[in-house]
Amino acid sequence: MATREASHAGSWYEGDEEVLSSQLDEFISQVPDTLNNSSLPVPGARVIIAPHAGYSYSGPCAAWAYKALDLSAAKRVFVLGPSHTYYLRGCALTTFGKYETPFGDLVVDKATTDELRQTGNFSDMPARREVDEHSLEMHIPFLWKRLEQTFGNDSSKFPPIIPILVGDGTEEEEKAFGKLLAPYLKDPGTAWIVSSDFCHWGSRFTYRPHYADGGIRDFDAPRSKKHEILNVEPDWGELANTPEGPAIHEVIKVLDELAMDAIQTGVHGEFYKVIQDTHNTVCGRHPIGVMMAIMEAVSQGGLEEGKGKFKFVQYQRSNLVKRASDFSVSYASAYAVV
Repeated sequence: MATREASHAGSWYEGDEEVLSSQLDEFISQVPDTLNNSSLPVPGARVIIAPHAGYSYSGPCAAWAYKALDLSAAKRVFVLGPSHTYYLRGCALTTFGKYETPFGDLVVDKATTDELRQTGNFSDMPARREVDEHSLEMHIPFLWKRLEQTFGNDSSKFPPIIPILVGDGTEEEEKAFGKLLAPYLKDPGTAWIVSSDFCHWGSRFTYRPHYADGGIRDFDAPRSKKHEILNVEPDWGELANTPEGPAIHEVIKVLDELAMDAIQTGVHGEFYKVIQDTHNTVCGRHPIGVMMAIMEAVSQGGLEEGKGKFKFVQYQRSNLVKRASDFSVSYASAYAVV
């Protein structure tokens, strides 16, 4: 089977093996050695959410999730990401046999992808679209680095990967994929990477919520709804008493916190509702939703207290927006013990 080329190497991240290795080491070294009273990696933290922008933007944030990720028992790694290159309904599987990185190739778990394909619930990613897609690729070098730290330099000992694109879906459709994939999460030999950036703010994203007249309004709402307040009324505290009210970057933070708080509840429906209410442009909302549905399905079969829920450990923005002409993308990292 063909190898998917590392099409974003040399542009979105370093293409030189030694330079890239040093960069990832630097990102990871900047993360504390303990989080939430646990040494890193967090024992049993087999699931993470991490961003997928160019490493100069999101690499330091992604390192928080990757340093928490426990790969010690991993025999296969699922990578779930959104599609940026074509419209996708439901989920799609790779047709490639390997994923290239500047370090070497990671092998695709053909047995698992074939098993999933046989359910009839998955489409295949068009090869050219998959090569152009960055949401999966941006995690492969980070994963290689952590596998190397876990298993040593012999890549033949690295577990294979299962890349899956997760497209549009209703709440019920996400839950259905959650039930379908839940048996794989029950296997302690699986690790999961969920690829997502958070709020994309700016005219280029047709999403510019701001504070005005006591609420959150969107510059880019349809003309007929130009002054409609979004279905969110946060407590702004002292920020609301400033002459112009909360700055735009504070609005962005509130919207992202609403999404992150909903994710941390572990209730799939809570997150789905927040996205519907706020219209937050979380590009990986469907991969996150499917992952939450997977964990929710598993938790119904019984999980220890505190397991099966994400904990966010880092939040950053590419720019602190103050003007309507600005733009920014938010990044967040989280882990879940299962």
